[in-house]
Amino acid sequence: MHIKQGDTVIVTRGKDAPTRDKNGNMVYTKGRVLKVLPKENRALVEGVNMVKKHSKPSQANPQGGIIEQEAPIHLSNLMVEDPKSKEPSRIGYKMVERKGKEVKVRYAKKSGEILDK
Repeated sequence: MHIKQGDTVIVTRGKDAPTRDKNGNMVYTKGRVLKVLPKENRALVEGVNMVKKHSKPSQANPQGGIIEQEAPIHLSNLMVEDPKSKEPSRIGYKMVERKGKEVKVRYAKKSGEILDK
């Protein structure tokens, strides 16, 4: 999987897709990955793909009503944020030596910055 829990991602498609401001600069919707669902190729991203869900009154929520929560978004609509440029970047993999062992790590192709710490 190119996206892991805790990554900061940018939405590239859908209702939260990038737009342009008055100066022509791109405005991205960003969020932290809360949970990855690999079997469905989806991820829950904080503050992205918000849906309204109707709930009956219960012990946990005695009032009931309409709750707004995140819905899973497909991984193909997400890109990892480059740590240096703060723009969307593709992911690459390379072997790096750490503590005398070869470890496979993810890196941002735009800047070459390693994502896995």
